[in-house]
Amino acid sequence: MKPFDTKKMAALSVMTATAIAIHGAESMLPVLLPIPGLRLGLSNIVTLALLKRYGPKDAALVLFLRILLASLLFGQWVSLMYSLGGGICCLAGEILIDRILAGKRLFLTSAFGGVLHNAGQLAVARLILKSPGVWVYLPYLILGGILTGLFVGFASGFLLRLLPRQEGY
Repeated sequence: MKPFDTKKMAALSVMTATAIAIHGAESMLPVLLPIPGLRLGLSNIVTLALLKRYGPKDAALVLFLRILLASLLFGQWVSLMYSLGGGICCLAGEILIDRILAGKRLFLTSAFGGVLHNAGQLAVARLILKSPGVWVYLPYLILGGILTGLFVGFASGFLLRLLPRQEGY
């Protein structure tokens, strides 16, 4: 990013605020299944769109800001650790898979990211709780990550078709 690229900074700020609002709205939805850590992950729609439109650095910046601010607004400090663990694993996996798939099939990239997000959260839970028993949830979270990731991927593709292209980004 250029030092004083105000237009891009404003766009990233709007995307950060959008991701926080989506996260807050999702946190008010009732739990669909009684599996700890299983959520739709709708704020990842924004992260994926940013990854495709602006690149990994800007997607990572907005992801980090969204996790930090949403944890302060809607969660507890322990939720910050779970979200960071899952978010970092998810974004790293999505960057890798997006490169492997040559930027195609966003829904597969997202499904892989959903699985990695859940695995990252379980790894954090294992460290915090010091119990290997958390891994019993892994098969359910893999299935949930695939299903929610597919939905998020399709939604991100739809969002990308609606967003105007910015010159120079």
